[in-house]
Order: sequence, then structure tokens, then C-alpha cells
Amino acid sequence: MRRALAPAAALTIAFAAMSPAAMADAAGRGNAPCSATDEQIYTPPVQPAGAPGDVLACLPAEFPKIPGQIPKRSWKLQYRSTDINGAPVAVSGMLAVPEAPWPGPNPRPVVAFNPGTLGLGPQCAYSKQMSGAHEDAYEIEQLAAALKAGYAVVATDGMGYLNGQRHPYMVGQNAGHALLDAVRAASRLPESGIDPAAPAGLWGYSEGGQAALWATQLAASYAPELNIAGTAAGGVPGDLRVVGNALNGGQYAGFAAAALVGFHVGYPRMPFDELLNDNGRQAVAKLSGSCLIDTIFGFAKERVEDYTTEGLTVDEIYALPGPDGTTWGQIADRHKLGVGIGAPGSGAQYEIEFPVFQYRGAKEQIIPVETEERTRTAYCEAGIPTRWKPDVDGDHLIAAKSAIPDVMAWFGDRFAGAPAPDDCGR
Repeated sequence: MRRALAPAAALTIAFAAMSPAAMADAAGRGNAPCSATDEQIYTPPVQPAGAPGDVLACLPAEFPKIPGQIPKRSWKLQYRSTDINGAPVAVSGMLAVPEAPWPGPNPRPVVAFNPGTLGLGPQCAYSKQMSGAHEDAYEIEQLAAALKAGYAVVATDGMGYLNGQRHPYMVGQNAGHALLDAVRAASRLPESGIDPAAPAGLWGYSEGGQAALWATQLAASYAPELNIAGTAAGGVPGDLRVVGNALNGGQYAGFAAAALVGFHVGYPRMPFDELLNDNGRQAVAKLSGSCLIDTIFGFAKERVEDYTTEGLTVDEIYALPGPDGTTWGQIADRHKLGVGIGAPGSGAQYEIEFPVFQYRGAKEQIIPVETEERTRTAYCEAGIPTRWKPDVDGDHLIAAKSAIPDVMAWFGDRFAGAPAPDDCGR
């Protein structure tokens, strides 16, 4: 149960004596106003308190890299989520709410956004990039478009961006939990004015598209109280086996290498460190401190085989078992999107109660087209209303921006309660 606020004077004295971790824990119990420091936002508590989605710390913050003159109130925040093992974990992110009153008859909608690949290091956090703390900022226009439409926007950094952490890159269930809990946190920030019953949209591209679809698949079981109107997911790496083999040795090999490191973060008991040669250990150290640009250009044409003592291929790594006999490949298969999904009442592992919009660039050059096609087909075969746009202008990187008008139109119709289009041929 959330406690009532204490008098302001008592709060000032009590919080002055607290460590950052203690302050974060107290905030999660509802005792703190939005008065954390930037350091406290990015300092993980010893034990995250409260329920999934509870705000652990918050700070009014400007985001100067968002273009356009959109009067808004905005915050950095730290909130509680759940990792793949069911353990509580703290996640950072940002929230922005337009100053203009929402004109609709229903509560102001919330768009929950997961950016594409940022990099593994804590300095790469999206909320830091938006506040001007890092030079690699991108995927800015998405937030600006949603704010211009009058929607509140909550953007998760994803797990592993707090001080001393590494991002569990491509661990899909972690990403899905973090995005759903960001929706919860948006309404639990007392100053936001967001209605807990507000319609929400899930949005992401590339790594963020994977996160958005995992949130879609987990929503009914993990966050059934949320009023999710629809999902927009683009450039989705739906099958990590296919993606890893395709990227290895190519221009974007850094993404495959980063995924191996990210899965090691998520599954630390699986074989990893003992496989590496000196080159591999140096690559892991470099990747762990790299953001997007360095991940792309610092590892172009690199091959996983050159990082292990035995020259293991991606498929040979997939075949390696962990302590309980589970192989890396079986773990990768658990993260394949579109498996075990079904419509409401189907009895499927992941029942999906709202429509989705999947899209990709017409000149896609990073994510293998076949896995994007298969993910869309799996959703159609499961009876999920699915809009499909495979011809967004540009390649993988450009399409993220080119699709914005289509995504905004999609969300506008979903929030207005219009019938969802379905390109599945039913």
C-alpha cells in the first residue's frame, strides 16, 4: 500500500541523511517528491522496493535535443521492473507531458517508446542522450511527433543502464517488462497527471521493435490492468539465430557481438568468459564501453570466430550447453518472436488482446528480411490483427524516421477507437 506524503520539512531532513540507494527505495514507497539528483536517477538501489512500475526516484529535467517548440513538463525517472529471473530491478527512463490540455473525451494517451540500439555502456542511456549528455543521440523525431500529437511520452532506457551495469542487449523478456513498467510508472509519477486508465501505445524500432513485440506478448500476463490500444514495431529482429549468423563478419557485425555480450549479462551461468581468447576479452571490454557509432564502426567485418580460443562459429556457440544442459541455441529460441502467441481465449502462452503494426524499410540491409516476414506471418497465423508495411522509404536506419507519419496515423486511429486494419488476408 502506498503511504501518504510526510510534511515537507520532515522530508527535507530525512532525505538529506539518506544515501542515493536509500532515497530511491523510499521513493518507491511513495514518500518522495520529484527531487532526486541526476546521480540518484542512475544509481541502482540495493533492493528495489514496491511493485512493478513504482517510481523509485524522479527529477524534473529538460530534454534539449527534442526538436520543436512543444511546451511540456518532463522528468527523468527510475522505476521498478522485473528481470527474466523474476527478480526486482531498477530501470531508468524519461517522461514528457505536453502542457496543452488534451482535447479528447478520454484521458490523454501515453506512448511508451523503446529506442533502437544504443550500445552497452551506461553512458549510452537514452535519457542521457536526450538531455544532451552524450553525442550519439538519435531517434529524437519519434518523441517529438508523439508530443506534437498531444500524447504523453514515456521512454525507457531499458535494463542495465544504471551506474556499474551492462545492458542485457536483445534479452527480449527483460525489454518487454521494462517497457510495460514504463507505462505503469508514467501514471504513478504524482506530478504527471496521467490517468492509470489512459490508453497506451507501445512503440519501438530495431532493438526497440523487439522490445515492443515482447511487451505485446507479455502484456496479458504481466500487466493485464493496462489499457493498451496497439503496438507499432519496425525493423524487428524476430529470430536471433538468423540475425546473428547474417551479421557475423559483415558491416554491422558489432550488433551480433554486442548481442553475445548482452546474453552473457542476462544468463551469466552459461559458458562465455572461458571461451574467449585475448582478442575476445578486449572486444568485450571495448563493447561494454561503446555506444552506437563505436559499435558499428569499431567492429565492422569482425567475426565471432576470432574471439574464441577454439575459433567457434555462431552455430557452434549456440550448441554449447550450460550447467543444466540448456544450450545457448535453446535460450536464443526462447526469444524468438511469434512463438506461442494467440488471440484472446485461445489458451496460447501469450494471448494478445490488441492489434499490431509491423513495418520495415524497403532497402533493409541489417535485419534479414526473412525473419521480419516470418514474424509478421506468425502474428497473422495466430489471428492477431496485423497491419504490415514492408516498403517504408529507406534502409534500416532511414526507415525509422520515414515511418513516423504512418505510426502517428496508426496510433491516432487506435486511440480514437477506430477498427484496426488487418493485412493478413482474412
